Amino acid sequence: MQIGAAMFFTDYSMSSIELARALEERGFESIWAPEHSHIPLSRKSPFAGGGELPKQYYDVMDPFVTLSAAAAATKTIKVGTGVCLVIQRDTIQTAKLVASLDQVSGGRFLFGIGGGWNQDEMEDHGTVFATRFKKMREQIEAMKLIWTENKPEYHGEIVDFPPMMTWPKPVQKPHPPIIVGGAFPHAARRAIRYGDGWIPTSRYGNVEEYMPAYKQMLTEAGRTLNDVPLTLFGVGADADAVKRYRDLGISRVVAGLPPEPADKILPMLDRWTDIMRQV
Repeated sequence: MQIGAAMFFTDYSMSSIELARALEERGFESIWAPEHSHIPLSRKSPFAGGGELPKQYYDVMDPFVTLSAAAAATKTIKVGTGVCLVIQRDTIQTAKLVASLDQVSGGRFLFGIGGGWNQDEMEDHGTVFATRFKKMREQIEAMKLIWTENKPEYHGEIVDFPPMMTWPKPVQKPHPPIIVGGAFPHAARRAIRYGDGWIPTSRYGNVEEYMPAYKQMLTEAGRTLNDVPLTLFGVGADADAVKRYRDLGISRVVAGLPPEPADKILPMLDRWTDIMRQV
């Protein structure tokens, strides 16, 4: 099992450079950054966590910027978006961002993606809420062509472009792992269809409850847990829980860290270092 950590990087949190170096020194496998371009004052979609939306959602920095800084300051730790809201981004430009970050990091990028939950936010970008998942699938299909072909073209219902030439291509072949975020069972189906991993959310039950059904879905699709492994976010610093997830077949757990300065974060990392020794 691999262990990573995620943080909403803000102008008052520990920087991505500081955190990446601290994680790498302690043997963590990966560092993850989430994304929200902005938060509209209107709210068509309730916050899944209930109550008021935490301040960090308004304040978070762009993940490609923070992860590029983290990659340049480290040598081995993987850098991942957890998750990139691709449906709010231009397909061609995002493909170039992914390939560029994979180049800058020397092949250490993990492309976590999601369709988002905030209807007002995505509609400000011109995304239709009802068809966001169709758009996400077409975007990923198109990006795969951009990353792997010299003269790619794509013609979908939402994403459409004629033959083009664009570089760089990613270091990782055929492309960085695409890890699809979202709840069971719909996001699981998306991950199996066009992803290289799945980040389940806890909105519809516990992963221990639907793991057998997920394995059956993989079998029916001719894929295995090694093909589409699970990355579990928001895991607490509990050694027994981490061991249960390991034994269940979870490939990676990601500790959720608050957007705090180093003096508050480093003791949390030391606790996780102890858990890694036990696991």
